[in-house]
Amino acid sequence: MQYSTYGRHTVVDVWGVDSRFLDNVDFLRLIMVNAAEKSGATVLSVIHKKFDPSGCSVLVLLSESHLSIHTYPEESFAAIDGYTCGKRVDPKIAIDYLIDILKPKKMYAKTLIRGSNEIDVLD
Repeated sequence: MQYSTYGRHTVVDVWGVDSRFLDNVDFLRLIMVNAAEKSGATVLSVIHKKFDPSGCSVLVLLSESHLSIHTYPEESFAAIDGYTCGKRVDPKIAIDYLIDILKPKKMYAKTLIRGSNEIDVLD
Protein backbone atom coordinates (compact mmCIF):
# COMPACT_ATOMS: atom_id res chain seq x y z
CA MET A 1 0.00 0.00 0.00
CA GLN A 2 1.33 3.42 -0.94
CA TYR A 3 0.54 6.36 1.31
CA SER A 4 -0.11 9.88 0.12
CA THR A 5 1.33 12.86 1.99
CA TYR A 6 -1.56 15.04 0.78
CA GLY A 7 -3.55 16.74 3.53
CA ARG A 8 -5.84 19.68 4.22
CA HIS A 9 -5.25 21.91 7.24
CA THR A 10 -7.97 24.39 8.14
CA VAL A 11 -7.39 26.97 10.87
CA VAL A 12 -10.11 29.28 12.12
CA ASP A 13 -10.21 32.11 14.62
CA VAL A 14 -13.72 33.00 15.83
CA TRP A 15 -14.83 36.01 17.85
CA GLY A 16 -18.13 36.93 19.44
CA VAL A 17 -19.02 33.42 20.64
CA ASP A 18 -21.21 33.01 23.74
CA SER A 19 -18.72 32.63 26.59
CA ARG A 20 -20.90 29.98 28.26
CA PHE A 21 -20.22 27.69 25.28
CA LEU A 22 -16.51 28.41 25.39
CA ASP A 23 -16.17 27.62 29.09
CA ASN A 24 -18.09 24.32 29.04
CA VAL A 25 -15.57 21.53 28.39
CA ASP A 26 -18.25 18.80 28.28
CA PHE A 27 -20.21 20.70 25.63
CA LEU A 28 -17.06 21.37 23.61
CA ARG A 29 -16.00 17.74 23.82
CA LEU A 30 -19.41 16.63 22.53
CA ILE A 31 -19.51 19.02 19.56
CA MET A 32 -15.89 18.29 18.64
CA VAL A 33 -16.53 14.54 18.48
CA ASN A 34 -19.77 15.12 16.55
CA ALA A 35 -17.90 17.38 14.11
CA ALA A 36 -15.23 14.76 13.51
CA GLU A 37 -17.83 12.04 12.95
CA LYS A 38 -19.86 14.25 10.57
CA SER A 39 -16.74 14.74 8.45
CA GLY A 40 -16.32 10.97 8.18
CA ALA A 41 -13.18 10.90 10.32
CA THR A 42 -12.29 8.05 12.66
CA VAL A 43 -12.01 9.21 16.29
CA LEU A 44 -9.17 7.48 18.15
CA SER A 45 -9.23 9.42 21.43
CA VAL A 46 -10.22 12.70 23.04
CA ILE A 47 -8.34 14.69 25.64
CA HIS A 48 -9.52 17.87 27.26
CA LYS A 49 -8.50 20.41 29.85
CA LYS A 50 -10.63 22.95 31.73
CA PHE A 51 -8.48 25.87 32.84
CA ASP A 52 -8.91 27.97 35.98
CA PRO A 53 -10.41 30.52 36.05
CA SER A 54 -11.70 30.03 32.49
CA GLY A 55 -11.00 28.48 29.12
CA CYS A 56 -10.81 25.00 27.69
CA SER A 57 -8.78 22.96 25.25
CA VAL A 58 -10.10 19.88 23.50
CA LEU A 59 -8.05 17.66 21.20
CA VAL A 60 -9.70 14.95 19.12
CA LEU A 61 -7.08 12.55 17.82
CA LEU A 62 -8.19 11.11 14.49
CA SER A 63 -6.91 8.22 12.47
CA GLU A 64 -6.62 10.88 9.76
CA SER A 65 -4.87 13.43 12.08
CA HIS A 66 -6.62 15.84 14.52
CA LEU A 67 -9.29 18.41 15.39
CA SER A 68 -8.70 20.90 18.21
CA ILE A 69 -10.18 23.94 19.91
CA HIS A 70 -8.63 26.35 22.42
CA THR A 71 -11.01 28.84 24.04
CA TYR A 72 -10.74 32.21 25.72
CA PRO A 73 -14.24 32.86 27.13
CA GLU A 74 -13.25 36.21 28.64
CA GLU A 75 -12.55 37.40 25.06
CA SER A 76 -15.43 35.43 23.42
CA PHE A 77 -12.68 33.92 21.25
CA ALA A 78 -11.72 30.42 20.11
CA ALA A 79 -8.96 29.02 17.90
CA ILE A 80 -10.06 25.94 15.95
CA ASP A 81 -7.76 23.65 14.00
CA GLY A 82 -8.56 20.72 11.73
CA TYR A 83 -6.02 18.66 9.82
CA THR A 84 -6.76 15.51 7.85
CA CYS A 85 -4.44 13.41 5.76
CA GLY A 86 -5.57 12.07 2.41
CA LYS A 87 -8.57 13.10 0.35
CA ARG A 88 -11.31 10.99 1.95
CA VAL A 89 -12.01 13.27 4.95
CA ASP A 90 -12.47 17.03 4.53
CA PRO A 91 -11.75 19.02 7.72
CA LYS A 92 -13.91 21.87 6.41
CA ILE A 93 -17.01 19.74 7.03
CA ALA A 94 -16.07 19.48 10.71
CA ILE A 95 -15.21 23.18 10.93
CA ASP A 96 -18.48 24.22 9.25
CA TYR A 97 -20.42 22.10 11.76
CA LEU A 98 -18.64 23.82 14.66
CA ILE A 99 -19.29 27.27 13.18
CA ASP A 100 -23.01 26.45 12.80
CA ILE A 101 -23.20 25.61 16.50
CA LEU A 102 -20.93 28.31 17.95
CA LYS A 103 -22.41 31.09 15.76
CA PRO A 104 -19.48 33.52 15.94
CA LYS A 105 -20.05 37.16 15.07
CA LYS A 106 -16.72 37.26 13.22
CA MET A 107 -14.31 34.67 11.89
CA TYR A 108 -11.10 34.31 9.96
CA ALA A 109 -10.30 31.00 8.22
CA LYS A 110 -7.53 29.61 6.03
CA THR A 111 -7.01 26.18 4.52
CA LEU A 112 -3.57 24.96 3.56
CA ILE A 113 -2.88 22.07 1.24
CA ARG A 114 -0.05 20.13 2.86
CA GLY A 115 2.28 17.37 1.78
CA SER A 116 2.91 18.52 -1.75
CA ASN A 117 5.96 20.24 -3.22
CA GLU A 118 4.11 23.53 -3.12
CA ILE A 119 2.13 24.99 -0.23
CA ASP A 120 -1.25 26.03 -1.55
CA VAL A 121 -3.66 28.22 0.39
CA LEU A 122 -7.38 27.84 -0.19
CA ASP A 123 -9.63 30.64 1.04
